[in-house]
Amino acid sequence: MAISNIRYGEGVTKEIGMDLQNLGARRVCLMTDKNLSQLPPVNAVLNSLAKYGVNFEMYDNVRVEPTDESFLDAIRFAKKGEFDTYVAVGGGSVIDTCKAANLFASSPTSDFLDYVNAPIGKGKPVTEPLKPLIAVPTTSGTGSETTGVAIFDFKELKVKTGIASRAIKPTLGIIDPLHTLSMPERIVANSGFDVLCHALESYTALPYHMRSPCPSNPINRPAYQGSNPISDVWALHALRVVAKYLKRAIRNPEDLEARANMHLASAFAGIGFGNAGVHLCHGMSYPISGLVKTYKPKDYNVDHSLVPHGLSVVLTSPAVFAFTAQIHPERHLEAAEILGADIRTARIKDAGFILADTLRKFLFDLNVDDGLAAIGYSKADIPALVKGTLPQERVTKLSPRPQTEEDLSALFEASMKLY
Repeated sequence: MAISNIRYGEGVTKEIGMDLQNLGARRVCLMTDKNLSQLPPVNAVLNSLAKYGVNFEMYDNVRVEPTDESFLDAIRFAKKGEFDTYVAVGGGSVIDTCKAANLFASSPTSDFLDYVNAPIGKGKPVTEPLKPLIAVPTTSGTGSETTGVAIFDFKELKVKTGIASRAIKPTLGIIDPLHTLSMPERIVANSGFDVLCHALESYTALPYHMRSPCPSNPINRPAYQGSNPISDVWALHALRVVAKYLKRAIRNPEDLEARANMHLASAFAGIGFGNAGVHLCHGMSYPISGLVKTYKPKDYNVDHSLVPHGLSVVLTSPAVFAFTAQIHPERHLEAAEILGADIRTARIKDAGFILADTLRKFLFDLNVDDGLAAIGYSKADIPALVKGTLPQERVTKLSPRPQTEEDLSALFEASMKLY
């Protein structure tokens, strides 16, 4: 198991200046994005850095839903700055960008594709020591503050991929629920859907002891190992928190209890999936994001079309869990019950349909777009979506049920309309 150190509590961001002093930091790279640089979370960090006399340079050019080009821009900044410590203030896009910048600045002779997941990159193990990285999440979704994963859009192939290594996980995650109060409604919703799918996918993933072959050396053991007894605890707990608090957090921006609990649930699910992994919802989401045409989501202040990651993941969830439930149906049924289904008279063979229906009802209640068709896709796009899913073996191989190209086509088709 690998997990970052975590500190939680209202206002804990003010301690970051002391943390950097304690680390002996002399040149700090502070990464964020243009929107956040004007908002209270970044202000709280800047105030603490000023109070403790920390020397830093700020990079606020992180792209929401990063690309290889935006990663490379941040990497150039990091190499030039010769920093000894990194601080990331933002959602998964910022934290992932900062992880990549730290990795490639610490390993300056490496080619960009050296560490990118195979088959797109070479998937080499990270052997260089990295600099300390403190992550201050401002959304309640990716759990990136606890994981060794950094995701980006690979423009040339129009597909998302990433870097996965325990070596890039943050040294410390500062989870301050006050930062969630500046999140608009749809960002709360979409990041919450990411937590929901992290929990569901890691709990239903292929069990760790069914993976093979065993790595020839522990350094080659993947971060994503399959469902396991420790990840299960975190995934189920995160799912219960989502069931209780997500709707409240979306509907009432002043509900600090709900938003604080979702902020924690994001980290809990991160601990779960950061070690177990995710499977088909995530594998299929990468081309859904990568092939976006003109869709621009409400509440996102961006100059490019994008499908928010949590939305791209959750739209296929009813179809995916109906498909995977043949394997471990009892786990699918348990998840449906946590999300509010009455399973007292349920038959185990109906587990997939019950979980799919429960998810559809959950999404309908939260005004989620009606399937892939509502965000600009049609049946004509299915071959391209399938093609974009095939390279995502790092996650698709964790599906408890193996899938063919025909299966993937059918899953995309079933996800065109939800209601």
